[in-house]
Amino acid sequence: MIRYIPQSQLRLEGFETPFLQHLDPDNRWVKLAGLIAWDKLANIYCRRMSDSQGAPTIDARMVIGAVIIKHVLDIDDREVVEQIKENVYLVLDNIRSLHN
Repeated sequence: MIRYIPQSQLRLEGFETPFLQHLDPDNRWVKLAGLIAWDKLANIYCRRMSDSQGAPTIDARMVIGAVIIKHVLDIDDREVVEQIKENVYLVLDNIRSLHN
């Protein structure tokens, strides 16, 4: 099963988390997230995934975001996980996708 919520998915107003309401729109990660063609990248990522076989995938946005973080910060995989756990700005689009 492929998990992905498209960028075009309508958002329900009033269901934002406190984190979304207080994030700085000038933050570099917020700006970068707004520039990324998430749907296009997700389509490329999901091409070889099966919609009917195997365990459910991790949301494509999470995987793509982690790769971007890894390369922007020039860190190893374990440090990417730690950074994501510690910095709400790094999970911004994943939080937003939960509320679409």
